[in-house]
Amino acid sequence: MLRSIGAGVGAVLFVLAAAGPAGAAYPDKPITLVVPWAPGGTTDILARVLAEHMTRSLGQPTVVENKPGASGNIGSAIVARAKPDGYTLLVGTMSTHAINPALMANMPFKGVDDFTPLAKIAFVLNTMVVHQSVPAKSVAEFVAHAKANPEKVAFASAGPGSTNHLSAVLLERATGIKMLHVPYKGGAPAIADTAAGHVQLFFSAATQTMPHVKAGSVRLLGVTEAKRSALVPEIPTVGETVPGYELAVWYGAFGPAGMAADVADRLNAEINRIMALPDVKAKMSGIGVDVLDETRAQFAEALKRDYERYGQLIRELGIKVDE
Repeated sequence: MLRSIGAGVGAVLFVLAAAGPAGAAYPDKPITLVVPWAPGGTTDILARVLAEHMTRSLGQPTVVENKPGASGNIGSAIVARAKPDGYTLLVGTMSTHAINPALMANMPFKGVDDFTPLAKIAFVLNTMVVHQSVPAKSVAEFVAHAKANPEKVAFASAGPGSTNHLSAVLLERATGIKMLHVPYKGGAPAIADTAAGHVQLFFSAATQTMPHVKAGSVRLLGVTEAKRSALVPEIPTVGETVPGYELAVWYGAFGPAGMAADVADRLNAEINRIMALPDVKAKMSGIGVDVLDETRAQFAEALKRDYERYGQLIRELGIKVDE
């Protein structure tokens, strides 16, 4: 009898030992990184860098799948509905999670509640540029010029509710200036018309503006993040002149809501490790991207803050877009 009981206990202990701690076997099959945009953009570049290194370090293939459409909502919704086992992940953006929910009436997911924030991957450097005809060489001089010329200074955007639009509206609200909004069907025609002098101001990613800064057609006045960028450390933040001003355009990795904490923590550590690699940092610097290293809790807090902040701003402005 004792021998039988001992054998049974031994069998149980063997099974427990083989199973190991929760999540210890992760990953034991391929991982999919969903990109909710077409190939070639910054989100896609980030996802492919992660996939390459995760494949090597985690020992399982990590595959990028592009699922574009509906301003990033189609691909994001696929991940929101996926099993929360860590094998279907999203490389998303601030716009899909913090802006789209306020802009669109029929969202297929909740930007905060339906996801597990894994890691804030990077900022794309967001710049404030003016046409060379504008008599301002600093943010302070621009604000003074705009105040002296109410509704005569025109700013470009890629459309209502875009980060270009919100950047300018935040500046108006913080300083009391009034400008003319000229929306375009994308960032490319917006920067082209700014460089040509048809509009005077444009907030956009350095990837769009810096070639024109180097060509001398526009002047770089500031960056919109909370801190100066290591990419252009000599350029001040807008917030140095306008206290409290900040608009940071970030990229992040997400899983579906309900992921196991140990799996999520492992992915956070792995993503942060990859983004800190010298060759990765150099590649990102070359396309105007600042890499980040944040905990899951820090990312979750930032996501909730931006969701509430931009949601309130969009609702106050009454902005809606066609879906």
